[in-house]
Amino acid sequence: MPILPISKTRTKPNVEKLIWAADMAGTFVFAVEGAVSAMRGGLDLLGVMVVSFVAALGGGVIRDLLIGATPPNAIRDWRYPALTFAAGLLTFLFRSLAEPLPGMLVTVLDAAGLALFAVAGVEKALLYGIRPFVAMLMGTVTGVGGGVIRDILLARVPFVLRTDIYATAAFFGALVVVVARRAGLPPGVAAFAGGVACFALRLTALAFGWHLPRATGY
Repeated sequence: MPILPISKTRTKPNVEKLIWAADMAGTFVFAVEGAVSAMRGGLDLLGVMVVSFVAALGGGVIRDLLIGATPPNAIRDWRYPALTFAAGLLTFLFRSLAEPLPGMLVTVLDAAGLALFAVAGVEKALLYGIRPFVAMLMGTVTGVGGGVIRDILLARVPFVLRTDIYATAAFFGALVVVVARRAGLPPGVAAFAGGVACFALRLTALAFGWHLPRATGY
């Protein structure tokens, strides 16, 4: 096997650490957000734990399966399910504090999780040699996949289908990561720029009521 240049051998572990950090942070945020949604839906402890798990890890599992990173991290690395169950359990135990959370705070948490997962998804896809455009799609899938499964379990129309500039924000953040990497910026800087872009676009769209064009006459 040929030896990689020193720059590449040093960069790959750094990117993997970055992906892991973004993945874990996004997992925690989405686990808490999923648990809050489950409690507001009237689910019991088991239901809260299940929804917390799928909301936090569903998108990453789909991404890993699509890019051939098997078994998915959510199965291979015990820290992922441990973090989701701990976050779900703590949210349930302290539900008197969690359930009254203002809707805007939950939205901010959701936007933060979306940004973290979009960055982690595109960075991991690029690490596995996926072409940039498809890597951006993988970042989007990572960001929205868990929420879609969560909403299906809660018997409601998936959030991504009834909220404008959501998947679009994830795709835009992933695009910024790819452009920044192509411009020669370090992976950490590119990831930060992409995460901020996704987060800012999502909240700005909410503040100003931005939405994608809709078909008329139907």
